[in-house]
Amino acid sequence: MAISMTPAAAQHISRFIEKRGSGFGIRVGVRTSGCSGMAYVLEFVDQQESDDEVFEMGGVNVVVDPKSLAYLDGTELDFVKEGLNEGFKFNNPNVRSECGCGESFNV
Repeated sequence: MAISMTPAAAQHISRFIEKRGSGFGIRVGVRTSGCSGMAYVLEFVDQQESDDEVFEMGGVNVVVDPKSLAYLDGTELDFVKEGLNEGFKFNNPNVRSECGCGESFNV
């Protein structure tokens, strides 16, 4: 089981950790939410938990708890700019459906 990240995402996260002044990496997870059932969660991590999986890409640690990893296996985290909008995009091969607003998904 693994998660990958594009160079654009790694650079963006690395800059934020630098500005923050500290941090072990970024946690990627899922939580129950939205009209389709699950939503992605991104947050800074100062230390990993004993059961966390850690994936290092481009000098950035991506931390995932075991429960979330089952839903995120094979996911690529990207950072995209589309016109005036920019943000993270999850390319998750496990997604069966998404809500119309794109905030939640179902596996």
